[in-house]
Amino acid sequence: MAASSKATVVLKAVKKITVRFCPFESNVRSTREFLAMVGSEKARSTNMNCEVIAMVKHDKSEPEVDVTYSDGERMVMKGAKLTSSEMMSAFQSRCLAKDPQAKAAAK
Repeated sequence: MAASSKATVVLKAVKKITVRFCPFESNVRSTREFLAMVGSEKARSTNMNCEVIAMVKHDKSEPEVDVTYSDGERMVMKGAKLTSSEMMSAFQSRCLAKDPQAKAAAK
């Protein structure tokens, strides 16, 4: 989980994050690491209204992260072929684009 120490997760522009995975598959590590990063107490404190839902299934389904933003836009990431840092990078860049205050702070 090296990516969690590098990036500060800000959930301001996010309404809901649903993480679906089968824990018995070999390709779920990155999805579980992403869940740990966005589900941490520090990340959750940035938006108390953001729902973080973990759906653990035993159906050999592909790991998936479904993000719903405050403006209604959705982003779905298939975790089987992505690393946790790639997923976090895509997530953070979309969050920064949607939150003008965070954009100003980043500069």
